[in-house]
Amino acid sequence: MDRKSFLQAGHTPTLIAAFLYFDLAFMVWVLLGPLGVQIAKDLGLSHAEKGLMVATPVLAGAALRIVMGVLVDHLKPKTAGAIGQVIVIGALAAAWKLGIHNYEETLILGFFLGVAGAAFAVALPLASRWYPPEHQGTALGIAGAGNSGTALAALFGPGLAAAYGWNNVFGLALIPLSIVFVLYLFMAKDAPECPPAKSLTEYLAVLKDKDAWWFMFFYSVTFGGFVGLASSLTIYFNTQYGLDPKTAGFYTAACVFAGSLVRPIGGNVADRIGGIKSLTVMYVLAAIFLAIVSFGMPESWQALLVFVCAMLSLGMGNGAVFQLVPQRFRKEIGVMTGLVGMAGGVGGFYLASSLGYSKQVTGSYQSGFLIFAALAIAALVGLTAVKSRWRTTWGAPHLTSAKI
Repeated sequence: MDRKSFLQAGHTPTLIAAFLYFDLAFMVWVLLGPLGVQIAKDLGLSHAEKGLMVATPVLAGAALRIVMGVLVDHLKPKTAGAIGQVIVIGALAAAWKLGIHNYEETLILGFFLGVAGAAFAVALPLASRWYPPEHQGTALGIAGAGNSGTALAALFGPGLAAAYGWNNVFGLALIPLSIVFVLYLFMAKDAPECPPAKSLTEYLAVLKDKDAWWFMFFYSVTFGGFVGLASSLTIYFNTQYGLDPKTAGFYTAACVFAGSLVRPIGGNVADRIGGIKSLTVMYVLAAIFLAIVSFGMPESWQALLVFVCAMLSLGMGNGAVFQLVPQRFRKEIGVMTGLVGMAGGVGGFYLASSLGYSKQVTGSYQSGFLIFAALAIAALVGLTAVKSRWRTTWGAPHLTSAKI
């Protein structure tokens, strides 16, 4: 890729603002996961309750991405993002001041943290609309590298909770959130090419296109695996290997950093060799590593290595999916980002909650990991089934300059 060409093609301050917004939003979206060990201990939660607690923000974020996708098209991305940030800041402030006293209140907070997860449906269109097809993978990979915020939560959350109490972590999170909110207001700018708002019927019309469902399924595996693991691994390492919350958080952060930092690489690789080819390899690798870890590694460091490899595969897969989506649905990118993002959140909710229930019912996490590995294989089969049609229709060389 010609770096000079890329920098001239879009609006760099908006791309940076989209990344920062996405990064901090994802940090608080999964915050209950890194704090889960301490919260569960104080509130006396079971394995299943811990799983549902960390999965609730993921499911809420999935549903709210549709709402944010609609707001993006009606109010434009910048305004939609500002509204979302105000809601999240208000929810964290309330949790900090009033406190969380029982399991039900953790679920209520989890719902509002889902608004942060819905940032996906804002940050990606905000960046995407500035860039031409040949730079979509790279631009969306950079904006989508805000996934790294989940690593920040795992890296600092348990340590801050040990030092100041887990409830005060909600207050401490307000500091970077407020700073980024101000930067966002000054740096972000809506692209001139903003499609007109659609009616509800037009939004639903995209669901009649089978390609929309394929993209939703593909992303439910790549991003679902990523965010499901990001939400669950601190509890997993604590339960499976007896690591203290801080060390378990460091292990989780290493996994999440790996998955988030390669998302731009995944987008760039997809720009170079095509999203289909890149995604095919990623599904195979993800399935292999999830299957391996399901059998339980003897040592925690061995599990860490396998999880890092799985997250590398899933993270690059995320970038590959979103190299393809704007090529197929450029005019509907707002609503498609919401729909595909929702599907990714549903996949993450399934993985996070199923791991807790698997441990509760069978005493092992194995079945949760194996079923998700099987879903990766199912996605691979589906991708193989559609690739010829995609390459000869909307992805044909005479219709797009991007490699499909």
